[in-house]
Amino acid sequence: MEDAIERRLEELFRRFDAQGSYLFINFLDLAALSTLQRCLPRLPRVPWTLFGGAEGCERKMLRLGSEEACGYEQPFPIACVKIAPASLKFAEKLTHRDFLGSLMALGFERELLGDIVVREEAAYLFCVERIAPYIAQSLTQVRRTTVRCAPLDALPAGELFRLQRQVVQLSSVRADALVAHVYKLSRADAQALFAAGRVFVDGRECRDTAAVPREGEILSVRGFGRLRFLGVDSLSKKGKSNTAVELFV
Repeated sequence: MEDAIERRLEELFRRFDAQGSYLFINFLDLAALSTLQRCLPRLPRVPWTLFGGAEGCERKMLRLGSEEACGYEQPFPIACVKIAPASLKFAEKLTHRDFLGSLMALGFERELLGDIVVREEAAYLFCVERIAPYIAQSLTQVRRTTVRCAPLDALPAGELFRLQRQVVQLSSVRADALVAHVYKLSRADAQALFAAGRVFVDGRECRDTAAVPREGEILSVRGFGRLRFLGVDSLSKKGKSNTAVELFV
């Protein structure tokens, strides 16, 4: 799978280098984003941008090209579709997995679908623009709940991704200790996540358990969640670091 992504990236970077017009790669997951970062030094030097539809999205589309290089601006072909129960009174408590399962049942490949942000009253799906009308027409049920879908002209007001501030005490400010404390794991279990390739820092796979996060970096732990590292607030009387993070909730 990794080799296929590498070949695809190399093909598109070289194609843009030859023709100079915008090219897009559908939504990349964390593993593919990490592969991109690793491949960049040996790829042609061309302008590129990542975007998932809103700040905070984990899955991102890759755009090759820029206004300066191409002579015009071309936005990312990303749409946001609101998926809401037809009747809140009879709605089930739906999860990210429920929405994703219903969308995959429509026959879409995962790369066409970006993040799904679940809020109390609705879910917001980022997807490739061309499939948004079909989703709006065809997705009528999630589990046993009847839903209605509508592409949005603008994102909902307020923060789509909610952040919850938390402070943890660390003897040593290193990535494995941070993951262990935040997600209530033993140090050994946290280190096993790094060894299994399930920890990413700003989209890059991280296997270095002793890595020291930098302020503003986002740590993604597959199966557990994401957090933004804010830095050390203060030291406790026993010399431990009161370390602040923001959890994506």
